[in-house]
Amino acid sequence: MTATTKERILEAAEELMLTKSFHSVGLNEILSAVRVPKGSFYHYFSSKEQFGVELIAHYVREHTARLRKFFSEAETPALQKFVDYWSYLIGRMKEGECQQACLVVKLGLEVTNFSEPMREVLADGLKTWRGIYQEVITEGQADGSIRVEIDAAETAAVIQDTWQGAMLRMQVEKSVGPLRSAAHFLRSTLAKA
Repeated sequence: MTATTKERILEAAEELMLTKSFHSVGLNEILSAVRVPKGSFYHYFSSKEQFGVELIAHYVREHTARLRKFFSEAETPALQKFVDYWSYLIGRMKEGECQQACLVVKLGLEVTNFSEPMREVLADGLKTWRGIYQEVITEGQADGSIRVEIDAAETAAVIQDTWQGAMLRMQVEKSVGPLRSAAHFLRSTLAKA
């Protein structure tokens, strides 16, 4: 399926935002990357802020679909799904030389203080992802791979917070060590004794 011009703009912007920042990327740079005339931007987006909202929403939708697909393997115990997911992410970050690959982490600190609509989309995305983690934890409690005495919703939040913090430290230290430590800690937290 061929991407629409609007999708191409959003995808090009995602790549640019991951290497720079929301404020430092100009409209000309985004539009040049997809060979779209400057006047076309306002055909698709009413403002840069509305563009930011749609960019984050686009990323959240795509990442949510990836998460759901990753965690959908019915034959794999839930704890192993988490372990496999963290291993996959560590490998991806190592290949990418510890460059930030999550737009939510990248823009979370930058845009939340100046744009309430962008903050809301970020918050909704994080909530959705916590919900997926909670479902997998509950599944693991039922399949016997995850401790039953932990609260699934609270633990989902701890997984997200721990991983997001490790992603930030990975970027600062240019090492996947923080991700490995986070994965080890989270696995220990989830696993039955």
